[in-house]
Amino acid sequence: MSVALCLSALGGAVLAALPGPAFTLSWTHSVEKTEWREDWRIEGGRLVLTEAHVRGTGAGMEPPAESRLADGWWVWVPTVPPLERLVLAASSFTPDHELCAGGDCRLLHGWIDGPVPSPLEIKPCP
Repeated sequence: MSVALCLSALGGAVLAALPGPAFTLSWTHSVEKTEWREDWRIEGGRLVLTEAHVRGTGAGMEPPAESRLADGWWVWVPTVPPLERLVLAASSFTPDHELCAGGDCRLLHGWIDGPVPSPLEIKPCP
């Protein structure tokens, strides 16, 4: 059985199913205008955050003491329990989130072929 990642309006129908089990979500911080990136895996029907990357610091995005600097990114493994879903809200102050899955990177609206609902739910497909 193959694993897929579903994008949907909160509590609504699936708008897109992406290849899994790994994906990267990135966005621009609304205050610092710095890129943030997270690597996720689907394991046991949940989302597991495997690594976080940030290009700078400030305004709630300070990398933890155990982070390391690699190619201009602060990188670390967050201590976040597995999640059933991620819920993203759109901001008029930043560009759209980018999601990479199955070797393909697109802005969220490119995956769902239309406007991105806010909030948007990301979770393993049933």
